[in-house]
Amino acid sequence: MLILGIDTSGKTASAALFDTESEVFLAQSALYTQKTHSQVIMPMVRSVVEQAGKTLSDLGGIAVANGPGSYTGLRIGVAAVKALSFGLGTGCCGVSTLLGLACNNIAHKGIICSIMKARGELVYTCTYRSDGYSIEPLCAERMITRDELAQELAFSGKEVLVCGDGAPDFFSDYMSPMILIAPPQGRLQNAAGVCLAGASVKMTSPDELEVSYLQKVKAEKDLEDRQKGLK
Repeated sequence: MLILGIDTSGKTASAALFDTESEVFLAQSALYTQKTHSQVIMPMVRSVVEQAGKTLSDLGGIAVANGPGSYTGLRIGVAAVKALSFGLGTGCCGVSTLLGLACNNIAHKGIICSIMKARGELVYTCTYRSDGYSIEPLCAERMITRDELAQELAFSGKEVLVCGDGAPDFFSDYMSPMILIAPPQGRLQNAAGVCLAGASVKMTSPDELEVSYLQKVKAEKDLEDRQKGLK
C-alpha cells in the first residue's frame, strides 16, 4: 500500500510517500520555513507524488501528524488531509507527533524520549521502547515540566535517546552520560516518521480525523477564565 505522510506540526513542513510492501520511501520533501504551511504543503504533496511516478489516485491511505504541535500548523495539515481524503475517497489517519518523532529514530534499539516545546518550562513528551523495527509507548503522552521529565529519566536508570525541538536544550541543560541526542536528521518532525507510524494504524473516514492538542487552546482558556469571573 502507498501511504502519503504529511507533517505541518512545527517549523518544518514535510511530505513523504512510503510503499509498505517494499518498505521503501519513494519520495520525500521537507522545508524548514517561516512561511505559512498552507503555502507550501500542497505543492510539496504534488511534487513527491509526481517524483515517484505516481498519481494521487494510487494512494492507499494518508497519514498526518495531528498533535501536539503548532495550533495553526496542525489545523492546516489536518484540513489538507481531510480534503484529499474526501476528494479521493481514500482512508486517512491521525498520528501523534511524538510517535512520529520516535519513529524517525526507530533504528535506535532502546529507549526513545520525544520532547517538544510547549510553553515556558513545559514540554510535550512521551517515552518509547524501540527494538529497531517497531515502537512501543511506555507511558501516556503528557505535558510536564522539564525538571519533572529529567527526574523521571534519571530515576529510570536507563540510557535514553532524546529527540524533538525541545531535545537540544534539554540535552545541554541536563547533561548526563545516560542521555543521548538524536542526530540532526532525526531530531525534528518529519513526514517519514508519520508514514512509519501510520503504516500500523487503521485508516478511517476523514470525518473521524481530529486535531489532538494535549492542552486547551487559548480560546478555551479565555472562555473558562471569563466563566470563573462570573461566579
